[in-house]
Amino acid sequence: MHRRDFLIMGGLGACGLALPGFAGRAVAAESFAAVLDPGLKKRTADAALDVARQAGAGYCDVRIGRYLRQALMTREDKVENVINTESVGVGVRVLVDGAWGFAATSVVSEDGAAKAARQALAIARANAGIQREPVRLAPVQGVGEVSWRTPIRRNAMTVPVAEKVELLLDVNAAAINAGADFVASRLFLVNEQKYFASTDGSYIDQDVHRIWAPFTVTAVDKASGRFRTRDGLSAPMGMGYEFMEPDPRARVALPGDLVAYADAYDMREDAVAAARQARAKLKAPSVEPGRYDLVLDPSNLFLTIHENVGHPLELDRVLGYEANYAGTSFATLDKRDAGFRYGSERVNFVADRTRPGSLGAVGYDDEGVKTGRWDLVRDGVLVDYQCTRDQAHILGKQASDGCSYADSWSSVQFQRMPNVSLEPGPGPLSVAEMIGDVERGIYIHGRGSYSIDQQRYNAQFGGQLFYEIRNGEIAGMIEDVAYQIRTPEFWGACSAICDERDFRLGGSFFDGKGQPPQVSAVSHGAATARFDAINVINTARNLG
Repeated sequence: MHRRDFLIMGGLGACGLALPGFAGRAVAAESFAAVLDPGLKKRTADAALDVARQAGAGYCDVRIGRYLRQALMTREDKVENVINTESVGVGVRVLVDGAWGFAATSVVSEDGAAKAARQALAIARANAGIQREPVRLAPVQGVGEVSWRTPIRRNAMTVPVAEKVELLLDVNAAAINAGADFVASRLFLVNEQKYFASTDGSYIDQDVHRIWAPFTVTAVDKASGRFRTRDGLSAPMGMGYEFMEPDPRARVALPGDLVAYADAYDMREDAVAAARQARAKLKAPSVEPGRYDLVLDPSNLFLTIHENVGHPLELDRVLGYEANYAGTSFATLDKRDAGFRYGSERVNFVADRTRPGSLGAVGYDDEGVKTGRWDLVRDGVLVDYQCTRDQAHILGKQASDGCSYADSWSSVQFQRMPNVSLEPGPGPLSVAEMIGDVERGIYIHGRGSYSIDQQRYNAQFGGQLFYEIRNGEIAGMIEDVAYQIRTPEFWGACSAICDERDFRLGGSFFDGKGQPPQVSAVSHGAATARFDAINVINTARNLG
C-alpha cells in the first residue's frame, strides 16, 4: 500500500465500524431520497440560502451529503477487517465583501442549515477584513432541479458482505494454489449521495459510485529468503459491482501471456497470473542500466500522467497557492503564453469529467458547474490548465472548468483534478506492432514506486512487470527497473501511441491534496505508448 493510501486507510479505520458478522447487507445503501425527504432537502437548502440573501451575501451554495464508504480486507484464508462508514450533514459556503466563509453541521434541518449559514457569514466578514484581493466568480447559469447518477447495473453497497468476502477469499486461494506464499486482497467501495443548491438557482441531486479491488501477491525463495511481489493490474472504476463480474468481452489479450481488463475485471485470473509472475521475478535477471526505448502499458503510464501532467496543470499549484503533497508546478503561466512545448507533436492531453466508467465522471462539480471536456496539451503544446469559478478570470476565461470538489459535506470544496488522459494515436497501431519496431527496449506494466520533485519536473517511476525487448521481440522478464525523466523531455520522446482499440483507464482511488488533507478519485486513460532513449537505472545495484 502506498503512502497516501496508508494515510487514508488509517483515517478510515479510525472512524469505521467493523461488522460483527459477514452476512446480510454491509451498510444502509438506500437512495438519498429515502433517507431525507426530497422536500426536506430543498427546504433545508433554502433556509441557508435565505439567511445568506437577507444578510447581503453576494453568493451562497449549500451541499447536503450522505457519504457511504466500505473497505473489506483479507489475508490468505482470513478476513482482517470490514469497515463501514456513513456520514450525513450540511456544508454552507458564502461570499461576502469578496471573501469566502464556510461552516458545516451534522444537523440536517432548516434550523441547522440556517445556523451554519450565520456562522459562515461571520467567518466571511472576518476574512474580508484581511483579504487583499476580492474573489471574482465566473458566472454560472442556474439549472433548476436536475439529477445525475453513475450508470451502474448493480449497487455494490447492497451486495451482501458474505458474497464479497467469498470472492476475495477465493481469489486468495487461487493465488496460493498457483504458487504464491502470501496474498492480501482488498475491496474499496464509495457511494456519494449529494444535493447541491445555490443562489444561482440550481438544485442538483447526484448519486456517485466508485469501486476498487487491489491485491498484492508475494512469492518467497525459501533457500535465500528473497521475495518478490506483484500487485493487481486492474484500475479502479466509476462503476457498480458489475465491474467484479468477469466478462470475456472485457478481456484484452496482450503480447506474451499478459492480459488487461477494460469494463469488467476477472480478479481471480489476475491473481493466478500474479502468483506465476511473482515467482518468475525471483529468477529474472537484473536490468543492465542505460538508455532504452520504453513501451509503457496504460497500467503503468497512468501514474506518470497523474504526477507529471495532471498535478502540474492544476492552476492553484501553477500560481503557488497549493504546495502540499509534492509542491507547486514548473508549468507556469508564462509557458502557456509562450507556446511551451510539453511533448512531441503526437502528444495530446485532454481533461474530461464526462467519460463513462471513469472515477472523475459526474454531471456537475461541487460549485454547480456542468462538467465537460477540454484540451490541456494539443499537438505537444501547452494550451490550458484546470480551474474553478474563482480562478477562471486569471486565465481570461468566461467560465469555470468544473474542477471543484469536496470529499465530505464537512469539507470546503476546492480545486481538484479532473480525469486527464493521453489521447490514442490515429492508428492503426497495435501493441504487437509497436514492439515489433523496437530494437532495444523494455515493456513495462503496472504501478510501482515513484519519486517526484517539488516542481514536478524531475521524476522516477518503477512498475510491476518488466520485459526486455530485443530486435522487435520480447526476450524475457527482467527486474529492478526504474526510469528517470524530465517531464517535457520525456513527453517529447513519445514517438508512437497505439490506437483507440488499446485505450484503457488507470487511476488513483485515494488522491490526497490540501491541508487539512482531502481525497478524491481520478482516472487517466491512455493507449500503450513508446518513448525513445529513456534513462533506466538498476534499483538493486550495490554501491561501493
